[in-house]
Amino acid sequence: MTHIPKAEYSRRRKALMAQMEPNSIAILPAAAVAIRNRDVEHVYRQDSDFQYLSGFTEPQAVIVLMPGREHGEYVLFCRERNAERELWDGLRAGQEGAIRDYGADDAFPITDIDDILPGLIEGRDRVYSAMGSNPEFDRHLMDWINVIRSKAHLGAQPPNEFVALDHLLHDMRLYKSAAEVKVMREAARISAQAHIRAMQASRAGLHEYSLEAELDYEFRKGGAKMPAYGSIVAAGRNSCILHYQQNDALLKDGDLVLIDAGCEIDCYASDITRTWPVNGKFSAEQKAIYELVLASQEAAFAEIAPNKNWNQAHEATVRVITTGLVKLGILQGEVDELIANEAYKAFYMHRAGHWLGMDVHDVGEYKVGGEWRVLEVGMALTVEPGIYIAPDNQNVAKKWRGIGVRIEDDVVVTKSGCEILTSGVPKTVAEIEALMAQARTHAA
Repeated sequence: MTHIPKAEYSRRRKALMAQMEPNSIAILPAAAVAIRNRDVEHVYRQDSDFQYLSGFTEPQAVIVLMPGREHGEYVLFCRERNAERELWDGLRAGQEGAIRDYGADDAFPITDIDDILPGLIEGRDRVYSAMGSNPEFDRHLMDWINVIRSKAHLGAQPPNEFVALDHLLHDMRLYKSAAEVKVMREAARISAQAHIRAMQASRAGLHEYSLEAELDYEFRKGGAKMPAYGSIVAAGRNSCILHYQQNDALLKDGDLVLIDAGCEIDCYASDITRTWPVNGKFSAEQKAIYELVLASQEAAFAEIAPNKNWNQAHEATVRVITTGLVKLGILQGEVDELIANEAYKAFYMHRAGHWLGMDVHDVGEYKVGGEWRVLEVGMALTVEPGIYIAPDNQNVAKKWRGIGVRIEDDVVVTKSGCEILTSGVPKTVAEIEALMAQARTHAA
């Protein structure tokens, strides 16, 4: 299984500390455990920023970074080893493990944080934290600051500046290293296999969840702990609902099914959408819409390269889709005018993509100083144009209604253009029909 190497976490912490003001401290808590119901917990998933800096996967932990501190710059507060709890919940790293396995210079029990952390903050001019994203932790932080303030008459020096950590950290996360791209390739490979498996299993009479089960099987078999987000399996008219999640309708002969699903590996997401006919054969109308979306995606790939801006790929999809909808008679008018009036938005209402990384909708600004961000090597994004013709849209001929198509791939910007990480799933009409026909022959 591909993982981010230990040395990379250390490099990230150093890079962050190099951007911090002198005599400052950064404090970041692990994700809280989420309760599913009563005393049952959701499967634990570490906070992405915390994971990015530490690789530490346990709850009840706090990272403290202090550039220039003599006794070690990286302090980790975490749970102590506890034989009885470990019998119930699994092994813990403890303080020795935090230092030995996770590169901490110093580690303390999380239960001692109230006694120790105010002393670490005291005398530092500036505190970096993820303000606003964890209100409960913000309150703790204020309590620790107030402990220092209460001792000001004894000469204690509380910090006088608070800075949001997000901006520095999220800009770092936008640029993927070779190791990160390797992990994302692995997630993409497993997800591609899952989509192929779902295509092969597809037939009328099954339910949407039957295909979701195929995805989950392949994710887990490949070593992924969980999907990167709630899988969308949308058949027939459901394919026109962008974030459809019921996944329990019947697959009907003659309908399309749209699957938007991807797994995560080592907290890195993949995100793939494919659309295909339940019975393995596109109708003339389905094929026309499908090939239009595919052509718009190809046009977008051509606009992803260093020195092109974030919006150019989206603009390329809009032009291809608008031109195509006019040719099919679904939109009427002059292409430039229809684009200016955003007439295409009745059928293509979302952007062509988003940043991708540890979060499926990853962090990072899309605009800098009011201008669209210029793409640079190592940025990862999705390319996912779509056309959705609502089942009750009276403005189009009946034969088009209820057709929803989205095609999505994950790309990383390279020196010469972009690398498509998810090219392992069939995408042309001919490829999809051939794969499905072959699966049917084997089944028979």
